[in-house]
Amino acid sequence: MNENILVSDSANPLYRQLMQRLRGDIVSGKYPVHSRIPSEQELCSSYQVSRVTVRKALAELTREGLLRRMQGKGTFVCAPRIQQSLKDVNSFHDACRLMGSTPGTRVISAFVIQAEAETVQQLGLPGDLAVEIIRLRLADDTPVMLETNRFPMAYEWLLREKLDGSLYQMLEKHGIIASKGIHEISLCYATPTQAKLLGIETGAALLQLEQVIFDQNGAPLHTSHQVIRGDRFTFRI
Repeated sequence: MNENILVSDSANPLYRQLMQRLRGDIVSGKYPVHSRIPSEQELCSSYQVSRVTVRKALAELTREGLLRRMQGKGTFVCAPRIQQSLKDVNSFHDACRLMGSTPGTRVISAFVIQAEAETVQQLGLPGDLAVEIIRLRLADDTPVMLETNRFPMAYEWLLREKLDGSLYQMLEKHGIIASKGIHEISLCYATPTQAKLLGIETGAALLQLEQVIFDQNGAPLHTSHQVIRGDRFTFRI
């Protein structure tokens, strides 16, 4: 008896049964990340189901971000997306490790800058100078996010620190805890510079996250502007 055959009289629809089988095969490593799964016809034959059932299952798994369909080439297993909750203030490092990925950071620049009026207002700066740190964030050596953080001048000491780890962990060692934030998510399109750093095409759609983060005393800690690859990172609200 073919163990792949699905139970047609089950209360669980056939396409969902097929989704569960394929998801299990991906998790078990039968279909590794970036590998191509069997064609629609091969899945129809293997599981004794219609093409409509196969297409619905693949469409749902693609929507979940588990698969990626490439015209004329087939359907491939995606690298898992990093998930980060906006209900709590968590570091990128923590989000990666929770998903079983290895975090990495490349510092692009770190300077004192003349801040724009909006940043001055958001951080309640006494003047127009701020500490700006721009970093490329990676998961398993793949670029995921380009972030620009701006701090009040009281944090100028950060410029003398090693900035390729978690800033929040570094701040906690100094008794400063990122406690809450204001978040605004939108869609943007990659500039040539962003595209080059993130390893994508110019004009590709990106998630854009604007944040103002406050410390445990309610004082503005930093602003953050992030452009994020939606195929590798997602938010929970």
